[in-house]
Amino acid sequence: MEMDTCTAEESQQDDRQDTIMPAHTNIKDIKNKSRRAKAFVEMKREKRKKKLQEAKEKKKLAAKLGKNAPAKKQPHTIESLREKDDTMVEEEDEELEHEEANDEYASYFTKSYVPKILITCSDNPHTKTIAFIRELCRIIPGAVPKWRSRSSIKKMVKKATDKGFTDILVVNEDRRIPNGLLVIHLPEGPSALFRLSNPKLCKDIHRDYNEITGHRPEVILNNFRTRLGRVVARMLGALFHYDPEFKGRRVCTFHNQRDYIFFRHHRYEFKNTEKVKLRELGPRFTLRLQWIQQGAFDGDYEWALKRHEMETSRRRFFL
Repeated sequence: MEMDTCTAEESQQDDRQDTIMPAHTNIKDIKNKSRRAKAFVEMKREKRKKKLQEAKEKKKLAAKLGKNAPAKKQPHTIESLREKDDTMVEEEDEELEHEEANDEYASYFTKSYVPKILITCSDNPHTKTIAFIRELCRIIPGAVPKWRSRSSIKKMVKKATDKGFTDILVVNEDRRIPNGLLVIHLPEGPSALFRLSNPKLCKDIHRDYNEITGHRPEVILNNFRTRLGRVVARMLGALFHYDPEFKGRRVCTFHNQRDYIFFRHHRYEFKNTEKVKLRELGPRFTLRLQWIQQGAFDGDYEWALKRHEMETSRRRFFL
């Protein structure tokens, strides 16, 4: 009898546990907050395990099949689904090659002159703007910083042209933070204004500026796919020397993604003959083109961003 009583009590306890802990298929049905959180964590863990297992199986299958392995699926992003327009260029475009062979930057790409850059800012700059200009001078060897001294841009263009400078960079600021970059190519333009956002100095990313050597860096211009994008890419590339010093292992990248130009500054670190690591040196910042103008800050506007009129689709880009 005692054993039967114990068995009955155990079965009642099991029934109570089943009543208290029902097996919910939907986490939202769990009323208890802590149990719901635990169930959610467990579900995420199981999904992660399943995903890793599938990735391992795909990797084994690819290694087994070799060249006959199925191609990797490309994820659908806003960038990959961009709307095509008439200004997009192909890799071998004879008309574009002819235009670029006769534009304002043709002499740079034929190595006819060495870039000489003048960097300045607005009057009474804040310390953050001054520090940003210093780091620009470190990443562009040979760049010369100069105080504005209440001089107008047109006067600066004339003086800089007489002294042999090839480009002027003007860093604008707002609320004590750099927020704009004006690029003027001398002597005949073009000129472009970029909105500058998210500037991070070397110390902001926990790097020592002394790691930046004086070697001329490589320059990578990535994903500029329209005629306007090519002009912007050539403008930015012409700020650096055309003959990089590979001994310094420095590389400056301008990557265009959805009309935002991300700048990064890295150094190669070779672990062995097969593995290469990138170490970011800083600074980093993001540019967005506002307008581009013919001439050295004196001419007609070739293109200007009018957001409400031009940004009619999320998948339409201009660079």
